[in-house]
Amino acid sequence: MMHFGKTAQTAISAMSLLAEIHDGGKTKLSSAEIAARRGLPQPVVAKVLTIVSSLGLVDGTRGPGGGYWLKKSPEKISLLDIIREFEREDSGVMCPFGPNWCGSGEPCPMHNDLVRLGAEWTKYLRETTLEVFQHGEAKGPLKKSPGKTAKK
Repeated sequence: MMHFGKTAQTAISAMSLLAEIHDGGKTKLSSAEIAARRGLPQPVVAKVLTIVSSLGLVDGTRGPGGGYWLKKSPEKISLLDIIREFEREDSGVMCPFGPNWCGSGEPCPMHNDLVRLGAEWTKYLRETTLEVFQHGEAKGPLKKSPGKTAKK
């Protein structure tokens, strides 16, 4: 299973909540509200929102009635747009046999599969947008399983 670091997880969690409530910027959520609703540490949420704001993905206002909202519509923000600031992008494959195998001779037996899976994962992140979270209903590749409900 592919994993995200904690900061990337926080970014996706915060941004997915903003996608759920997306209405063109009328509804705003503070970093404290996002943190409380997602069960996240508020200082990390605030830091992540500052970063994604600098990327042009969210906008925000300070003070009473202020908060954050998606600057673009959810279908125009991919998971890759969000996580690329938080995750290291290695062009090479991390060989499970250690650094002295791949790159020092014949590739390991898993090399081609790992390259293919890495490319598929990147494609998934590029093609999956925040639209899957809009209005709290998963769409597209993240459809809910029958009989399960989303956490609110």
